[in-house]
Amino acid sequence: MPFRSVLKFGTVLRVLSFLLIFESIFMLSGVFVAWYYNEPFYYILLSFLITAFVGVALWYFFGREKKTSIGKREGYLIVSLAWVVISLFGSLPYLISGAIPSFTDAFFETISGFTTTGASILSEIEALPKTILYWRAMTHWIGGMGIIVLTVAILPFLGVGGMQLLVAEMPGITPDRLHPRVTATAKRLWGIYVLLTIAEVLLLWAGEMDLFDSVCHAFATMATGGFSTKNDSIAGFAPYSQYIIMLFMTLAGINFTLHYLALHRKFTKIWENQEFKTYISIIVVIGLLITFGLVFFMDTGIEEAFRNAMFTVISILTTTGFVTADYYVWPVFLWILIFALMFIGGSAGSTGGGMKIVRHLLLIKNSWLELKRALHPNAIILVKFNGKAVSQNIIFNVMAFFLIYVTIFAFGTILLSLMGYDFETSAGGAIASLGNIGPGIGGVGPIENYGFFSMPAKWLLSFLMLLGRLELFTILIVLTPAFWKQ
Repeated sequence: MPFRSVLKFGTVLRVLSFLLIFESIFMLSGVFVAWYYNEPFYYILLSFLITAFVGVALWYFFGREKKTSIGKREGYLIVSLAWVVISLFGSLPYLISGAIPSFTDAFFETISGFTTTGASILSEIEALPKTILYWRAMTHWIGGMGIIVLTVAILPFLGVGGMQLLVAEMPGITPDRLHPRVTATAKRLWGIYVLLTIAEVLLLWAGEMDLFDSVCHAFATMATGGFSTKNDSIAGFAPYSQYIIMLFMTLAGINFTLHYLALHRKFTKIWENQEFKTYISIIVVIGLLITFGLVFFMDTGIEEAFRNAMFTVISILTTTGFVTADYYVWPVFLWILIFALMFIGGSAGSTGGGMKIVRHLLLIKNSWLELKRALHPNAIILVKFNGKAVSQNIIFNVMAFFLIYVTIFAFGTILLSLMGYDFETSAGGAIASLGNIGPGIGGVGPIENYGFFSMPAKWLLSFLMLLGRLELFTILIVLTPAFWKQ
């Protein structure tokens, strides 16, 4: 059959034009930061003008077309291209200012920001202009907002990675089409995101952080990103700031629909949520285990051990990637626990990355029921989540996700090893990028950066970040030949 695309490229470009205009507005805010701190602003202004010009030009040519509904094909392509396009233009401030002169490095830093991975090629962060540090933190915050909309609206519509489960939590969303109430729902969740960010800024500002550091760290925390304005991340700040960041990392790793329920005082419904209970249980149990390990095997004070253990567990589980201690120098069994957390991730519908806790729950539930089905082959035993039966299609989707996730991790590790990196660095870099975590093990441990990787390795890691952030299937489907044909 001859090749014939059925994609509505005008629709795709119209949405991308809006995203570029949206990005340029946030870029423009950097001009005010440069003016306030008496720094050159030509590079952020020029970046704004280029981004805005391209966005407006695309809107001029495609935005006035007769509007058509976004089909699944267009949805896949829009989601796949969005993070790439905004990362390409988002790297302009780094390139034009000379802060990161290499295009590969600038793109790596930018896509790491927008995907909220937090993996950095920079070693002297404090030497950078505040305008660049602000834009670096802003890429996190924009990415975090986009992820909320992605996971509560678009992925359920596309049927990607088991995200249909969010349909049960979100009134107004149906699995076969985008309901008009999705817009209202997204606005409410954005509102919650903004309010939590403002609350963290004020609480951090009340401590030893100045307003600039408070804003940048709040942006990175709520997006579960991990870019800091300091070389030693959060380690140099007082315990007060560390506890505040710990609290908001925990909140950012929770399904944002539960925050919505909390505002409406539906606390019983929150506590009945199985993913939420598992999320809190993991933090408490693993955090206390590591606390005891630090106290008894490293002779650390109880409060310091508790703070470092809990901070690290929350930071890795939510895939934020902030650091207060070098967990790689802890006893082996402790940092292996941390490494295991990298394969779990935050809650579905949060800004956290990784496999997501809900998928682990469904896989465990289904595996347990398979044992019962073996004993009672004629019985109809359904997997239930939050008291509701989960369709077999979603179970198959989750199982496929796990298989593909582990396979991609393995291939990423092998490819990095073939490039000459040791096993721990290869495995740590692969899972930290695929899980959008940032710090890993080996050469990418908590006090290291990604600057030593070769150009091909950085592009591979950038691709892993994108795959992990967009729930694998979105990108992989677009890469298949069948996607582009009738």
